[in-house]
Amino acid sequence: MRDTILYGDCRQTLDTLKSQITIGICDKPRMCITSPPYYGLRDYGGEDKQIGQEDTPEKYISNLVDIFREVRNCLTDDGTLWVNIGDSYYNYRPGKGQALVKQTVSNTKQDLPDKCARRGNKLDGLKEKDLIGIPWMLAFALRQDGWYLRQDIIWHKPNPMPESVRDRCTKSHEYVFLLSKNKKYYYDNEAIKEPAKDWGTRDRTKGKYHNPGTGLVPHSGLSKSYPTKNKRSVWSITNKPYKGAHFAVYPPDLIIPCIKAGSKKGDIILDPFIGSGTTAMVAKDLGRHYIGCELHEEYSTLIDERVPTNKVVQNALTDALGDV
Repeated sequence: MRDTILYGDCRQTLDTLKSQITIGICDKPRMCITSPPYYGLRDYGGEDKQIGQEDTPEKYISNLVDIFREVRNCLTDDGTLWVNIGDSYYNYRPGKGQALVKQTVSNTKQDLPDKCARRGNKLDGLKEKDLIGIPWMLAFALRQDGWYLRQDIIWHKPNPMPESVRDRCTKSHEYVFLLSKNKKYYYDNEAIKEPAKDWGTRDRTKGKYHNPGTGLVPHSGLSKSYPTKNKRSVWSITNKPYKGAHFAVYPPDLIIPCIKAGSKKGDIILDPFIGSGTTAMVAKDLGRHYIGCELHEEYSTLIDERVPTNKVVQNALTDALGDV
């Protein structure tokens, strides 16, 4: 099974996928890349237990840890998990009996979501205007659950959404965390190296750095300069909305280096929150296969516009597995 979207709650579809892997119907994905629904961002409707609509940040994190544990069970032994996630501010309004979780998501000028997550009770340990710290709560919880926390990547957005705030800076970044299933994992460093611009040279006698072409000893005492360098951990990538998609759509340029570094051509890429299909589209463009999970079947039209898919609804998938 590959190039397939499994429609239904990922907490069920991932379990079914694991069963298919166990009996040999499906190969294991080498990596998972995803952006789960952010805490308190949007009520997608139709489900009582949506990810992101939990009563507390702790419950939200706990649900994600459970989901990514199932992801880990599906991956190859050298597999990796790449997670893009944003943060939230907490705003409690005494006397009104209501708390509002305010997102810091910095997108381009798209319409704001119809519904934000509102909480009926004050949350313990949070003060009005506190930055909740969702990304690092998740990263540490995943590490505690057995993942190796290998990298925090800063997604810098040159075109953040303006914020009407006067007591802090406008938010213009999110996180991408790289985690691995085991201590040794697949990572193709060469595939994502960056051009090395203006490699400096050093005068050993004076300890000063100079531009190339001066005839001095190259930087660090090396006998030559190199055209590439390791990719840095701050990525400046402009957000590009996809018309008709839901609010939080990450741009293809954000996940291209992740997929190049975390997989080989022909590998399967897993995304348990595939949404409008960006992961599927990039995976196919890079010569990979994909398996995605999506709660809302109505997104199938958006995905089909971007990449051919095999569409499987959870009930039909479960019935078919029972016949094996």
